[in-house]
Amino acid sequence: MTNDPTTAALHQRIHRSGVIAVLVIDAADDAVPLARALLAGGVDCIELTLRTPVAMAALHRIRAEVPELVVGVGTILTPQQVNEVKAAGAAFGVAPGMNPRVVAEAQRVGLTFSPGICTPSDIELALEHGCRLLKFFPAEPSGGLTYLRAIAAPYAHLGVKYIPLGGVSAGNAEQYLKEPAVHALGGSWLAPRELIQRHEWPAITANASAVSAIVKRVRGGVA
Repeated sequence: MTNDPTTAALHQRIHRSGVIAVLVIDAADDAVPLARALLAGGVDCIELTLRTPVAMAALHRIRAEVPELVVGVGTILTPQQVNEVKAAGAAFGVAPGMNPRVVAEAQRVGLTFSPGICTPSDIELALEHGCRLLKFFPAEPSGGLTYLRAIAAPYAHLGVKYIPLGGVSAGNAEQYLKEPAVHALGGSWLAPRELIQRHEWPAITANASAVSAIVKRVRGGVA
C-alpha cells in the first residue's frame, strides 16, 4: 500500500505532524470549534472515531470548515464502514485490530488504511495484506515501548512503522517519539471526551501546544 504515491505523501505528512489527535465527539456542533482548538495548538492531524452517531456529520463539517486539517476516521470495523468513510472524503482509516476483510475493502476503494496490531502474528497478517504503517494498540497495557521494541525487531528491515495508542500521554510522548520504529503518536489525551463536552477549548489548545513542542524538540520539524 505504501508504494502508492498518495499514501506515501500522506504518511510523510503524518510523520511531520508527529501526533494524531484521537477524538470521540458526541455533538456535531462541537466538531469545528474542537478542530480549530487543536489547530491553534499546532496539531493538524486527527482521527474521528466511529463510536458515536454524529461521527460522520463531524467529518463533513470539519472537512468543509477546517480544510487545513488531515482528517482520518478510526474504529472502522466493517467493509461497509470503509465505503462510508471513503465516500465522506476521509484521508485515511484506522482500526483497533487486523481484519483482512476490512483491509481488503480499503485497498479496493483506495482508502489509506492502518490496521491495529498487538502481536507478531498480527504484524505478519498485516504485512501479508500490504500494510506497513500499523497502529500499536493498546500500547501501554501491552507493555509499552519495551514490548514494542521486542515485537518490532524481526520486521524492522521491512520498513514497518507504528502509531502507538492507548496509555500514550504527555508524560511519555517524548520517549515514544524518540523510538525509530514510531512514526507518530495516537493522542486521545489531547481532547478527552469530557473536555469536549464541556467546551474547554483553551485547555485542548494547551494540550495540543504541549505535544507540538515535544514533537518539535524531538524531530526538529523535519520529516
